[in-house]
Amino acid sequence: QVQLVESGGGLVQAGGSLRLSCVVSRSIFSVSTMGWYRQAPGKQRELVARITISRDTLYADSVKGRFTISRDNAKNTVFLQMNNLKSEDTAVYYCNARRIVGTIVDWGQGTQVTVSS
Repeated sequence: QVQLVESGGGLVQAGGSLRLSCVVSRSIFSVSTMGWYRQAPGKQRELVARITISRDTLYADSVKGRFTISRDNAKNTVFLQMNNLKSEDTAVYYCNARRIVGTIVDWGQGTQVTVSS
């Protein structure tokens, strides 16, 4: 059974930091591009950052220079370090695994990040 389990969300003041983690089933982690998405109330889900198996990264313009995505292959875990958080970063953050072959995509259950101004 494929599982993606996020943790690390919470309430933080503007300018603060949080680190999100997503533990992924071993069977898919090594064959997937991993990503973090977010969805704020009333808005569409959007890509925040993604990292390939070879650790190439891509960031949304709104988070460049503040967020860092990384993956630990030994622990089947992908991280999102979020610094200098802003109120507009408030959203539910979702972990995403997209197979490098085919079209299968899996999602985690989401973790809430709330930034108070």
